[in-house]
Formats: sequence, C-alpha cells, structure tokens
Amino acid sequence: MGEQVQDDGADPVRRTPGPGSLREILGLAVPALGALVAQPLFVLVDAGIVGTLGTLPLAGLGAAATLVSLVLGLCIFLAYATTSSVARRVGEGRWDDAVSEGVEGMALGLGLGVLLALGTWLAAEPLVVALGASPEVTPYAVTYLHVIAFGFPAALVAMAGVGVLRGLQDTRTTLLVTLLAVLVNLVLAWVLVIGLGYGIGGSAVATVVAEVVQAAAYVAVVVHVARRHGVRIAPSGLGMLVAARTGGPLFVRTVVLRAVFLVAAAVAARLGDAELAAYHVSFQVWILLSLAADALAIAGMALLGRYLGAGDRSGARVVTARLVRLGVAMGVVLAAIVLASLPWLPALFTSDPLVRSLIAASLAVAALQQPLSSPVFVLDGVLIGAGDGRWLAGAGLVMLVAFLPAAWLVLSRDLGVVGLWWALTWFMVVRGVLLAWRARGDRWLRTSPDAGATSTAALGDAGG
Repeated sequence: MGEQVQDDGADPVRRTPGPGSLREILGLAVPALGALVAQPLFVLVDAGIVGTLGTLPLAGLGAAATLVSLVLGLCIFLAYATTSSVARRVGEGRWDDAVSEGVEGMALGLGLGVLLALGTWLAAEPLVVALGASPEVTPYAVTYLHVIAFGFPAALVAMAGVGVLRGLQDTRTTLLVTLLAVLVNLVLAWVLVIGLGYGIGGSAVATVVAEVVQAAAYVAVVVHVARRHGVRIAPSGLGMLVAARTGGPLFVRTVVLRAVFLVAAAVAARLGDAELAAYHVSFQVWILLSLAADALAIAGMALLGRYLGAGDRSGARVVTARLVRLGVAMGVVLAAIVLASLPWLPALFTSDPLVRSLIAASLAVAALQQPLSSPVFVLDGVLIGAGDGRWLAGAGLVMLVAFLPAAWLVLSRDLGVVGLWWALTWFMVVRGVLLAWRARGDRWLRTSPDAGATSTAALGDAGG
C-alpha cells in the first residue's frame, strides 16, 4: 500500500507516511469500507425489493436475515484473526508465513461453511419458530434460509480472504471485489423477484450467486499472491487447527456480541410483526453505519498488528489516538446524515404507514447513538489488532449481563421497538466504558518476541 514513488535508493522508511498519519489510516480505511458493507448491502437490497411484496415477506426476510447474520457473524473471527496474525507477520518481516496463514484460514472457512450450511438447511423451521416469528411470517423466512444456506461456504471463504488482504495492507482489492458482488446481487434480485416473480426465494438466489462470485475472486487473488511468494497452496490439517485456535478467543467474543443482537431480535419478534419489520430495517441501517466506523477499526487491526509485530509500541499508541479522534468525528457526521434522511428513508422499504413511522422513530435513536458507537467500534478493532482477544471475550460477557435486564424491561413493559433501541444504546455505553478503560493501560500493547531486527525493513515494505 502507499503512493508510488521513484526509486532513488533512499531508505524505504523515509518514503512512507509517519506512524498513524491520516494518509496511512485513510489509505487502508477508505477502501476497506467497500468490503465491510458487502453483507448489509446484500440484505438492504433484498429488503428494498422484497418490501414491494408486502409486510409479511419483509418480516420473514427480517427473521431469516437475523439468523443468517448470527451464523455468518459467529465466523467473523476468520477475517479478524487472519487480519491480525497476517499483519503481525508482515511487521516481523515474515511475508511467506503471512500468506501461508491466510491460505489456512480460507480452507478453514470452506470447511466451516459446509457444516453451517447443512445445519442451517436442516434446522431452518425450528430456528425461525424459536426466534418468535408468527405463523404467517414463518414460511417466508424458511424459504429464504433454505436457499441462502447454499451460499455459506462461499461467504466464509470470502471472509477469510478479506482478512488475508487486509493483513497484507491491501484493502483496495477488497473494494473492487465487493463492488462486483453488490452489482451482481442487485441485478439478479431485481430480475428474479420483480421481473420473474420468484418472490423471496429469488432474492436469496441472487445473494448466493453474488457470494460465489465474491469468493472466487478472493481465491484467485490469494492464490496469485501465494505463488508469487512460493507458498504451498494446499492447506494442512495442522495449519487449519492452528488457525482455529488463534481465532478461538475472538469466536467467544463474537458469540457474546451476537447473543445481544439475537436477544434484541427475539424481543422485536415478540412485540409484533410491524415492530419486527421496523426493527429489521433499522438494524440493517445501523449495521451499515457501524461498518462505516468499522472501516477505521479495520485500519486499526492492520496497523496495530504491523507495528506491534515490528516492536513499535509508540507507533501503535499514535495510531490508536488518531483513530479514536477520527471515530468521534465520523460518528457526528453519520448522526447528521441519518437525521436528515428520516423524512424519506423509511419509504424506500415499505408502504405500510405504521412500519414507516416505527422505522423513523427507531432510526432517530440510532442516529443519536452514533457519536458513541463509532469510537467504540474503533477501539474494538484496535484491541483485536493487538491480539487482545482473551480480554475482549471476558469483557463481552460483562456487556451481555448488563444488556439482558434492559431487554427484559422492554418486553415486560411493552416499550416497543423504540424502547428496544434505547436498550441497545445502554449496551453501547457499557461497551464503550470497558474498552476505554482497557485502552488507557499498557497490558494490551504486546510486541512480538523477535521484533527489532526486521522491523525497519518490514515497516518500509508494508508502506512502500
């Protein structure tokens, strides 16, 4: 990554941005945004098109998408752990090992994807019923799950592939691949649902095809990089086991966080069909906003892994401070954008006046939350990049315990979907306090044992 410069024989470090510079951060964060918004853009496209079919199909999509998000979200460690470990190897100057770990991660993603696809297909109806969807909504949700499950292996391969490229400090390629996948999804969904009348199942087919296109592109890129570095393409069982073990703490952290969102979705389902439809749309918009902030977090993962791998604790501190400041600024901008869009945004998803009003009220709370949420996501990414997964797993349990009473209060007092969003805001407050407390200390700034000898060359190669 970095700008092209003429080779004048100068020290490579002198040709790269300083640690934590705005150019270095945005050079990773801006393209990373493309890959981050892939899945929510798929779902938002589905919501906009399926919403033309009526409230029940839209609510069915909401229930199914919640379960899909849960299943795929549990495997996000494939991207996060791979980003952190590959970036740390880059910082250490061990490029061959970096690529090798990435290949093992993609193989692990393929295996997990097959298992999760089979389990989701078989358990689709019990899962939807357990979520609390009404009998009228359940058939739509089950149809969507039966089709979308076929895309899970491709989705997880792509997830790990994204992590490889992020760790190698290349987020521009992920942007190009994502634009291709979103375009494929949009065109196919419109043709299958609106043009040919295949309903909610046609929307799921479009997403599956887009996931396959995305995975094939990442495989091609990573295989090319592996061959360039002379890395063995065929993964090993031991390597996949190591990749799984490395991502273990992040898997626990993700399970806890997903439990919060699953509880919130279950509460929304029990509040009523209109509330579930409104929660689905507002939550997907919130996810899109969160991933915009997560683009900064991805830059933090890649840069923290690289600098700590090279033994540069001061550079890691500088990156962290600047990322948090950028996160606060981004949160303010996102809040303003959402508030300005409230008069027209709900109408893009439904013609039902009640659902529209509930979406607008929910998004108003989500907008006010953004100046807090954005820096919280940034700090989460920083600690992931630093390899602080065990602490994040423990902190996640505390956050879950804090959220459950608030969720119970919303359901028992029938506070509606707006009350549910205030409960989620409380969750973000607790999360922010814990992450800020951890970042103030030094225990998370762990450098690689052999950092030092290769650090200068590694930082120069990564940035040049």
